[in-house]
Amino acid sequence: MRVYNFSAGPAALPLPVLEQARSELTDWQGLGMSVMEVSHRSKAFVATAEDTEARMRAVLGVPDNYHVLFLQGGATAQFAGVPLNLAAPGQTVDYVNTGSWSAKAIAEARRYARVNVVADEADSGYTTTPDPEQVRPSPGAAYLHHTPNETIGGVEFPYVPDTGDVPLVADMSSTILSRPIEVSRFGVIYAGAQKNMGPAGLCLVVVRDDLVGRSRPETPSVLDYGLMARNSSMLNTPPTFGIYLLGLILRWVEDLGGLPAMAERNRTKAETLYAAIDASDFYRNPVEPRSRSWMNVPFTLADPSLDPTFLAKAAEAGLVNLEGHRSVGGMRASLYNAMPLDGVTALVDFMKEFERTHA
Repeated sequence: MRVYNFSAGPAALPLPVLEQARSELTDWQGLGMSVMEVSHRSKAFVATAEDTEARMRAVLGVPDNYHVLFLQGGATAQFAGVPLNLAAPGQTVDYVNTGSWSAKAIAEARRYARVNVVADEADSGYTTTPDPEQVRPSPGAAYLHHTPNETIGGVEFPYVPDTGDVPLVADMSSTILSRPIEVSRFGVIYAGAQKNMGPAGLCLVVVRDDLVGRSRPETPSVLDYGLMARNSSMLNTPPTFGIYLLGLILRWVEDLGGLPAMAERNRTKAETLYAAIDASDFYRNPVEPRSRSWMNVPFTLADPSLDPTFLAKAAEAGLVNLEGHRSVGGMRASLYNAMPLDGVTALVDFMKEFERTHA
């Protein structure tokens, strides 16, 4: 029996995609072998990779003056990849700190550049986002980096920072493909696949042409945007199964109506859950309303001693992976693209019944 999987990542994948992958797992395109066994240099796989890139460009609306790269190491590798490709040694780079993943990116960047934290939400317990006027690049900064959605704290930027001529860099691991974005407002977008794009390991990098070819000599080849772009992301063996599955997911997004339809679907799911939390004295969401995430909804119970009972009863009801991150506690429901509205409705119904019997 399939459960409703609220995991923050690796996350639920669309059932139609999983079923197609299962049907092709041992015999892909009539070749008598799995896509995981086919050479990445073969005509069949090269065509699949090219199709996946073309679909990503179409679905995401990527302009012609941007490269689309499929890299390895997840988003964490790009914590180093961004400064190594965009900043000269000793140059200032600007960061916004809104939570755990921002902090990790900042710590890694400090190994390669002079980091200036232009806005820091630590005093709020990472329950807020800064006002737009706070997010301004410093003189001479190579770029300004932010995390539009913090998976752990459930905090999301309600706006895209205006950085003028300074390239804006975004870790969109938790929000990619969840709604339309204006790619031209960013210098670099990167995102791990394991939320909305497929299995862990694959990382999407969308980088503007003028930011390619500026890497430092010591940049590892697999992190060098210029080298990877010249080799169509195949300088080394790429994550072939991840690229294949991403292609299937992009077709699924297209079939549902593209990112405008996905945005409406995701907005409805989030509003449904937040409405249930706000209508109750038994549940609470700690994030300021304007900064609430569509993708990750943390909530606490009035009596924390009931947390284990809530989680156990939820699992019995087929609602799994609701435990909050160990650094935050409580509960967290991740509502990525593959989570249907029926799953959110089932969670809300369970929460109401649990409150009735335990309040």
